[in-house]
This record gives sequence, C-alpha cells and structure tokens, in this order.
Amino acid sequence: MGSQNYLAIYISRDSATAVCADSQDKTGRILGSFSVAVEQQEQEPLQALAALVARGCNDRQWVVSEVAVALDCAMFMQHNVHSEFSDVRQITNTARFDTEEALATDITDLAVAFQVNSTNQNGSELTVFTAKHKILSDIILSLQSNNIDPASIEPDVTCLSRFVCRKFSSGESGADGTLFGLLSGHSGYLIAPPLSASAESRREPVVRTFLVGPKQDRGQLLAREMLVTTALAGSGERVTRLKLFDSADSLDYDRIGARLGIEASRLDMAAADGIETGIVADHTDPVGFAIACGGVLAHFEKTGTLNFRNDFMPYQGKRLRLQNTLKYLSIAITILLIAGGLYFQTQLYGVNKFRSRLNKCLARDYAAVMRTKEPPRISYSSSLRAEVRRIKSTQMPQDPKGDRSILGQLATVLQAFNKCAAQTNLNIDSVSVSEKSITIRGDTSSKNNTLLFMDTIRKSGLDVQKESGGTKAGRDTFSITAVLIR
Repeated sequence: MGSQNYLAIYISRDSATAVCADSQDKTGRILGSFSVAVEQQEQEPLQALAALVARGCNDRQWVVSEVAVALDCAMFMQHNVHSEFSDVRQITNTARFDTEEALATDITDLAVAFQVNSTNQNGSELTVFTAKHKILSDIILSLQSNNIDPASIEPDVTCLSRFVCRKFSSGESGADGTLFGLLSGHSGYLIAPPLSASAESRREPVVRTFLVGPKQDRGQLLAREMLVTTALAGSGERVTRLKLFDSADSLDYDRIGARLGIEASRLDMAAADGIETGIVADHTDPVGFAIACGGVLAHFEKTGTLNFRNDFMPYQGKRLRLQNTLKYLSIAITILLIAGGLYFQTQLYGVNKFRSRLNKCLARDYAAVMRTKEPPRISYSSSLRAEVRRIKSTQMPQDPKGDRSILGQLATVLQAFNKCAAQTNLNIDSVSVSEKSITIRGDTSSKNNTLLFMDTIRKSGLDVQKESGGTKAGRDTFSITAVLIR
C-alpha cells in the first residue's frame, strides 16, 4: 500500500470507521475503509475499539505516517461565543476565558477548540467546542496502547463540513443559499457553506449537530434544527435549497420542502467527487465514512484544524520522531568517528613502527660513516648535508686566499712551500695551524734563501707578523708566525 499513508478514524461510543488515503496523491485518493463495532455492555469500549482498529489496519497492511481522529458529537458540546478581538492570536489567548464567561461555569476539566466564523469592527463570532479531559484521555491512551498516536482530534461535524464543501459544494454554494443536512443512525448535522465575499462575511461554514433518537420524527427534528442553523448563519442569508441525506432513508423530501417553503432534494453520497465505487464497505455508515474522509482531507488542505489536542495532551509524535532520528544519527556518527579514529590510529602505529626500524638502520649507518656513537642533534639528512658541504668546502676551495678555515690556511702554506722548496733547499721542521695564525719552523741553505722563502710566503697571501732566525750546522734556521691576509 506504500510506505506513507494517512489514516482518519471516526470514533463514537460503540463503533469506529477508519479511512486510509494515499499521501502521494494530492487529491486525497481513498485507498480503503472499514468499520468496527463493540457490544454496548463492553466494560472498556474505547480500548476494545482501538484494538479492533489496529487489527484492521494490520490485516490490510496499512503503513501510515499520521493519524487523525474525528470525535462523535455525543462526546463534545458546541457553543456560540463572541470575542472582542479579531486577531487570531488574541482570540486564542482569550477563547477559554470567553467560553467560561459565556457558559457561566468552570471549564477546568474541559478541552477547548474553536473556529472563527466571522469578524467585524465589534470583534469575532466563534463556534467553540468543548470536550471532557477524561474522554480525550481515554481515547488517546487507548489508541497509543495499540501503537496509534493521533496528531489531531477534531469534532466530527468539522470533518463532515470539510468533506461536504470539498466534494459537493461549489465556490458559490453559500451565495446561492444551499444548506446541507445529513442524518446518521444517532446524530444529525447541518452545514451552511461559507460566503466568498468581504472580510465581514462568513469565512467558515456554519455547522450544527444534534442527537437523533431512535423513535423521533426525523423530518420534524430536521426542520426545527434547520431554522436555528439559518439564524446562526446570518439574517442576510436566505436558504433557498436544501440537500439532505438520511442513512435510515426515512425522509419525505417533498413534504419537508413544502413545509419549509424551499426546494429539498436527496444528496447522493455515492456520487461524491473522487470516491471510487467499492471503497465504502457494505456495513459502513455513509455518514461515518464521510466524516472519516473529512478527517483525511485535513492533511491535504493544510488549513487550521479544530484540534482538541492543542489544548489537552499536545501531540508529541513529530518531536519524538525527530528526537529518535537525532539519537540514532548521533550514535551512527559516534560509531563512525570511533571507527575512523581506530583506523587512523592503526595507520599511525604502523608508520611509527616503520620509522623506528628505519631510525635504527640509519643510526647504525650514520655511526659507521661519521665515526660516532651519538645520534645527530638535528635530523640525519640535515647533519649529513652539513658534513658534505664542509668536506666540499675543504677539498675544493674556489679561492684559497679567501678560505679562512684551518685546512684552507694549511693549503695556502703548502702552495707557498711548493713554489720555492727546490730553489731554497727548504727544510720544514713543523707547521702549526690555528684559527688565528700559522707558525712555521725550518731552515734553508742560506740567509738569502730564507729571505726568498719569506717573500714567497707574503706573495701567497700571508702576513708575517713575527720572525726569528739563526745558524745551525751550516744552515740558516727560521721561525715565523703569519696570518692569512683578509
């Protein structure tokens, strides 16, 4: 039947009618209906009805997303109340006080729902419905115990008026004076569709309910109640046509029309627009079916409803579904984060283990190359690059005179030795090189050769700062201290 359908249940004292509609069809196409009933001597009839409704939905495999309940007129009271306000928000805040004042009784244990029939400069005219908390509580708890949580509980007459205005009434039905009357086995309903004129005209249908006894004259009762309804609809509106339906089929339409002086005709319930043949079960009361259909239509019209649950035990289904969704989503995200953390932690552990093995190998190779057991203070690559740069600068100086390193200074001295060693018969005893100076001790074959050696040292870029000499074994000895010229 689909995953998202709408269900409306019309509940009376000892019977219930359920109608399911396709949520994907914006016209409110009816998928099916059924009725259940319990014996009048049943100790808990509402609990038994709820169980039968739940069983009927399961048997038909109806999966519903939202449920509405239409409350039988025997379970609520209807009142006409005047409000001094025209703003809906102000009316909502004061409706309970206005109703209590109009009834002159305490309504603490009553739930209040209302509709604004008309507004003018003097305020608004309201139709107020009141239902006892105990009745509503019994219905809600009975349905909830069978996994059915109604989002709204409306008076049956408002559901029926919605059905009549949608299926039978044209846009100008109120203007042409048509009044609809429907009689079920135990209840009667009169509906005057709204006007379509100015702000002071009626915006909602005028509705009236009354109980029908098993031995009452239905025609006489209907005529009397019709006069009251037309008075409520407004003195400027004249009823010219009456369309009636009687589930007992006991009305004499010609007689009623002649008595009231207006046209009276039968309302063909089977000809309702959009109701397929065979949808209504044979044992289902047509009026009860129409009421349940009107409850379904509220889902599609998205208009304000007379919901008793707004005043008593507000519906929490959407909030609970949202909370459950967020809870499961939070759990899923938490599990996902934990799984992701474990995965990345495992990857990090593997990388760290690989790096540890690599560091051990590098430490062994580094110690062999650098001849040290201590690891570098910086990274291996940086330490090795620095060592390579130092070796290159020592072995291949581009400008020996400008290289002030010890090896650079030594290279400069050795180059000077090579230039004059053969000519001066040079003999070097020692060479001491520090960062600041170079000390050279040795001898030559003569004093002139020593002076030539000194001159070669100076030309090589060294400044002789100290010198001393003498003669030993026929050779001219010297000891000089030189620095590299900047």
